[in-house]
Amino acid sequence: MNPRQGPFTALTLTDATTQASPLKGLGVLVTRPEHQADPLCALIEHYGGIAIRCPTLLICKPRDQAPALAFLDRLADYHLAIFTSANAVQYALPAIQERGGVPPTLEIAAIGKATAHALARFGINGCLQPRPDSSSEHLLALPRFQNVAGQSILIIRGEGGRTLLADTLTARGARVAAAEVYRRGRPPVAIGALLERWSRGEIAAVVVTSTESLLNLFDMLGGAGQDYLRDTPLILISARTRQTAADYGCRRLLVAREASDDAITAVLLGLTANPSPVQFGNVI
Repeated sequence: MNPRQGPFTALTLTDATTQASPLKGLGVLVTRPEHQADPLCALIEHYGGIAIRCPTLLICKPRDQAPALAFLDRLADYHLAIFTSANAVQYALPAIQERGGVPPTLEIAAIGKATAHALARFGINGCLQPRPDSSSEHLLALPRFQNVAGQSILIIRGEGGRTLLADTLTARGARVAAAEVYRRGRPPVAIGALLERWSRGEIAAVVVTSTESLLNLFDMLGGAGQDYLRDTPLILISARTRQTAADYGCRRLLVAREASDDAITAVLLGLTANPSPVQFGNVI
């Protein structure tokens, strides 16, 4: 399919199983960090698509782990710990387990389903999480976070990023600290080869799962590549990233129902269900 063609009605995965290779020949640029891309790429290939890996985020340990570990040493002092991503879980839980595990009095919250699933892999189930949307805004809207005055809350996150959680909880009277257990960087990418594939029409969709990934991708691509990106269907997982993409001139925007690989794949299946030119994508 030409990258200038758009969707449009999304199939469910159940519907798609009745077709033979419904994504056959569809080139999909997957920008997830390298260690998180395999399941989505496998789904794309299962349905006959071509997964093109292009990680736009590098996730690694902080240059100095001591400050984060000092917070984890004192987990029992907190009423609540909020994990802001699956990466936060992956980088914090081994250190927490080395320190005797999660204190029985500590309440755990996850920013969304993917983070909750990561916690479950470490045996932590039943955590607080917003439904159905995965965002700081929806987490803060939960009843549990309306009366936090005097409580100690630890946010377990990566370096930098949004401060909405900390700012809002502090304004509501909580004592808030942040353990920054990983950092983000920009990996090296062979942009020349990528642009050649785009020029040949081999990239028909792009999956971007964070605003930072989108901004890195724009920086990496340069002028010519940015033009390709603006005209290619862009599959996103949050309204916030959708707005950023729109601000940068992207014209074919689709937002999955949730951040899962199945939901992203369902949107991709929609690209072959009813291909027709569109100016602006539906929010799925």
